[in-house]
Amino acid sequence: MEKIRMGDRVVVLAGKDKGRIGQVTGVVRKSRRAFVQGVNIVKRHQRQTPNQEAGIISKEASIHLSNIALVGKDGKKLKIAFSFVDGKKIRVEKRSGERIDE
Repeated sequence: MEKIRMGDRVVVLAGKDKGRIGQVTGVVRKSRRAFVQGVNIVKRHQRQTPNQEAGIISKEASIHLSNIALVGKDGKKLKIAFSFVDGKKIRVEKRSGERIDE
């Protein structure tokens, strides 16, 4: 079970977008990478297809999970622990003990 999931608010810890906050739009568990909205934008050359024109497009590239951290409502990074409640494994904030998964 990963500490960062789709839909979480995260902050970038390293790289060209350091400090930027965004929402996770996808997670690739096998390679431990995530896509964050508006972060790590790269330009790609698009070949012409019957549906699309040729040209240079901007899109989000994945970022490694070690380079992002969950952000709380106060804008501070969160440390995550796992806990079992009613037989289910949930994420809990270490600082306050507040449940993240509801």
